Amino acid sequence: MFPNVLEVARQLIRERVTESETVIDATMGNGNDTLFLAQLVKDKGKVIAYDVQSQAIEKTKARLEKEGVAQHVELRLASHEEMASEQECVSAIMFNLGYLPGGDKDITTQATSTIRAIEAGLALLRKGGIMTIMVYWGHAAGEIEKHELESFCQTLDQRRFLVLKYQYINQQNQAPFLLAIERRAQ
Repeated sequence: MFPNVLEVARQLIRERVTESETVIDATMGNGNDTLFLAQLVKDKGKVIAYDVQSQAIEKTKARLEKEGVAQHVELRLASHEEMASEQECVSAIMFNLGYLPGGDKDITTQATSTIRAIEAGLALLRKGGIMTIMVYWGHAAGEIEKHELESFCQTLDQRRFLVLKYQYINQQNQAPFLLAIERRAQ
């Protein structure tokens, strides 16, 4: 059986990240990816996680403390665009677009700010680093975001970045898909 899109994203990251590196969860949500990244980089690395909702910070903090990995994670109540102010080189950046599961569905990621965040993240990625973008587009803002993201990714210089799209094409209800961007090692 083919792996689901989220597992593909995680496998691509596992293949490229070492314990001592810095990674970013650009859309913290309920903390699933933040926890995954924290367990991946362990105590030697660092995770920076962003979300605009205090509910996401609270849930994620509790989850990380329960798992004993909170000490090397920085939770930031801020838009993912704010990663433009980071100074460190990072090995991986994860995005899960859409809205906070179990939260206010009117608060969603938006194409313009997401593209600015992706541009900022690409500037931070080390050579051979990866950015994964889970695109959940089964809502009005998601449909716009999907189209603008695909257009944006098609413009990335292939000498600097490789872009992969992983999607099941025979699914109903706007199944999510993965965009993965690798900074070329050359």
